[in-house]
This record gives sequence, structure tokens and C-alpha cells, in this order.
Amino acid sequence: MAVQLNTMPRQAVEQVFPLPHFTGAVSAVRRRVRALLADWNVYPQIVDDALLVVTELVTNAIVHALPPAELRLTWVRSDGLGTLRVEVTDAGRVLPAGQSPAGIDPDEHGRGEEIVHALATRHGIHVHVGGVTRWADLVAA
Repeated sequence: MAVQLNTMPRQAVEQVFPLPHFTGAVSAVRRRVRALLADWNVYPQIVDDALLVVTELVTNAIVHALPPAELRLTWVRSDGLGTLRVEVTDAGRVLPAGQSPAGIDPDEHGRGEEIVHALATRHGIHVHVGGVTRWADLVAA
């Protein structure tokens, strides 16, 4: 009995953005990402979630971490599925875990990880020499 495998080619594209280290950069990054996702024809059902994940991860890197930071987006289509990986790498935390920078209301911050967890199919943190990478995968059919 012969088994026929789906031979649909795997297509992947990737883009890396250096992140300017000021809070106003987040909206500019969102606009660039929205345009890029449109160019890549990312499945519409994950675009809004992807923009929210990008916002949360980029804001975290700018507000709570040391520069430099970068955003890496990877879009892979294979076998009718599409996976968008969002990765933000920074140089590590400015303050020890649990401390907020002066002037930041803890009631207004700290939900980013919960938001990413709720929207992403998979997510995680990779601590490595020279920094931290936070990543999230959004999958659509």
C-alpha cells in the first residue's frame, strides 16, 4: 500500500527590525509590521493578534530592558497552515524582576505576558549570553 505525502512546498520569509529605544517607537514599529504582514499575505485571522503580541513584546523590551533590541518576524506557510513567529531580543533587564521603573504605575503594567499567553499558540523565553529573547507563535489555517 503506497502512502502519498502532501508535497506542498514550505514557504518562509523573515524580516529583522532594530528597535529604537524610546517609548514612541512602539507605534512606528506597529505600522511597519502591519504593512509587512499585508505584503506577506499573512492570514487575516491572526493579523490583529500578531500586532498586539508585537506591541506587548516590543514595549517590554523598550521599557524594561537594556538596548540594543531587535524584532524578528518569520512567516512560514506549509500544508495549508501559516505560522507567524514574533521574536524580540534585548540585552536583559534594567531592574531586578518585580521592580518597576520610577513613574510607572504597576496597576497599568504587567499584563503583557498574560496577553501573549492568551493569543499565542506557543510562546517562551530564551535567556542567552548577552540577552533575552521572548517569542510567540501564532498559527492559522
